[in-house]
Amino acid sequence: MKDKVIAIDGPSGSGKSTITKLLAKELSFTYLDTGAMFRALAYKLGELGLDLSKSNLEADEAQRVDDYLSSLDFQYAPSETVLISVDGEDLTHKIREHHVSKLASQVSKFPVVRQFLAKLQRDIAMRAPSILEGRDIGTVIFPNAALKFFLTASSSVRAQRRLEQLQEKGDSEGLSFEGIKADIEKRDKQDTQREMAPLRKAQDAIEIDTSNLSIEEVVEKMHQAFDSKKELFK
Repeated sequence: MKDKVIAIDGPSGSGKSTITKLLAKELSFTYLDTGAMFRALAYKLGELGLDLSKSNLEADEAQRVDDYLSSLDFQYAPSETVLISVDGEDLTHKIREHHVSKLASQVSKFPVVRQFLAKLQRDIAMRAPSILEGRDIGTVIFPNAALKFFLTASSSVRAQRRLEQLQEKGDSEGLSFEGIKADIEKRDKQDTQREMAPLRKAQDAIEIDTSNLSIEEVVEKMHQAFDSKKELFK
């Protein structure tokens, strides 16, 4: 039996979050923004004073992180206006700051972090039909998902989207298209080459290049694919 899950994977800036939210709303599915979960943990772990740029944590550092996570009050969508709350702090907007993206890529290398979030994501998704987006949903978290997608877009398109998003929020000061593009390509390399749960397309995933498609066009393609498999979600 397949898990009643739609898994949407792809690199940063491919449109996963926006598209997943719209599809979840259309289908009345539970929406899990796994990237936001990683960003929230990265934001909080950045306060511990550890060197997160290392490829591996020392045993004592990993234990420190594990102890911290075990006592963490991590709330996903506790209200309509709060996406993520950690120890009572609303991180909904803070996790969208540009520097947090780099931290998220760094902490995603650590098994202790991935294991913590994998369990949390599975627990939430098993309660009701769900849509999850991230980088290893269809390959690691839910390899038995009933429907899988892999969204892509060129690094130039993704950089332009990210710049426009930051400009709309007034957070683009000191940032340039070239700098953001370089950051995206660096993260792509980190995500695809990391040892644990690298970014890759699941064999049974439907690949969609969003570079020259509108959001509505992508959602329509995905909805059509869902219609062909809706019996698996009953």
